[in-house]
Amino acid sequence: MTALTVNYRNPLRLITASSAALVLLLVVIGVAASMGETAIPVATVFKAVANHVWHAGYDVDAIDAGIIWNYRISRAIVAASCGASLAVAGVVLQALLRNALADPYLLGISAGASTGAVSVALLGFGAGMFGVSVGAFIGALVAFAFVAILAFPAGRGAGAIILAGVAGSQLFNALTSFIVTKTATANEARGIMFWLLGNLSGVRWSDVSLALPVALIGVVICLAHARSLDAFTFGRDSAASVGVPVRRVYVILIACAASMTAVMVSIVGSIGFVGLVIPHAARFFVGTRHGYLLPLSAVIGAIFLVMADVVSRIILEGQVLPIGVITALIGAPAFALILCHGRVLR
Repeated sequence: MTALTVNYRNPLRLITASSAALVLLLVVIGVAASMGETAIPVATVFKAVANHVWHAGYDVDAIDAGIIWNYRISRAIVAASCGASLAVAGVVLQALLRNALADPYLLGISAGASTGAVSVALLGFGAGMFGVSVGAFIGALVAFAFVAILAFPAGRGAGAIILAGVAGSQLFNALTSFIVTKTATANEARGIMFWLLGNLSGVRWSDVSLALPVALIGVVICLAHARSLDAFTFGRDSAASVGVPVRRVYVILIACAASMTAVMVSIVGSIGFVGLVIPHAARFFVGTRHGYLLPLSAVIGAIFLVMADVVSRIILEGQVLPIGVITALIGAPAFALILCHGRVLR
């Protein structure tokens, strides 16, 4: 496996890129809130938000204000939280596993969440006490526990985790396919498939209250270990030689990445390529020093997923595509371009 080489760029470039990315994120969220079946001017969006947050007193139509605040802003914030979480989780896993192709779903979390979701929706697990999102979260935790049990007795190296993740993903994907094939009607199978490919349609403020804190706390925890991640770039032995408590940091960061991914997948379903492509795009601007890479990856991931959600709503008239389809259509060619330019395995 190829280690990611550490290089240090001009901090001014980080400040410029991060500032531009934050401004762009606000603009993108405003645009996302303005688009849909009912087009609303961006200026009206910001007025409606100002009325709710600061009681600004702007004259905004009550229906438009309700659409913006109750549906579109919450959807955009969850999309941003999910994009930031998956991107940061991808950065962490690529550093810890010393594998430039690692992404958050390598740990089998997405596959486990899918199994948990269909178990609740089709088999009635939980006896109606919780919904699909809770079932997905439980399934994600079960899958991660399964991978951890497989990996750690086999050896604490990155290779064991990767192989255990592949095995766990295959197992839980097979269970999901079996359940859907055996029990789902055509309409149920279509609904499950839509969820599995990523769905932000049902997101509300209750989801924001979960997704946003998890994203912020996860990013802060990872940033607190940025120097340790720099040390891990050269391997576990090198990290230990400079005083990094390898086992403790490894467990904390793997658990953090897994938790962020599990929460986001339980809310919006499986959305691919964010945690794989965004870290490499961020490295183009700031190199691989994690104190710079983590925050910029979070912002770029947030922008990318909000924009992907906008595209999913407008690309087909009168129809919303699963957001995972859009991220794959954009992410696969982007990753191929990065790979061809030698920025992944260099």
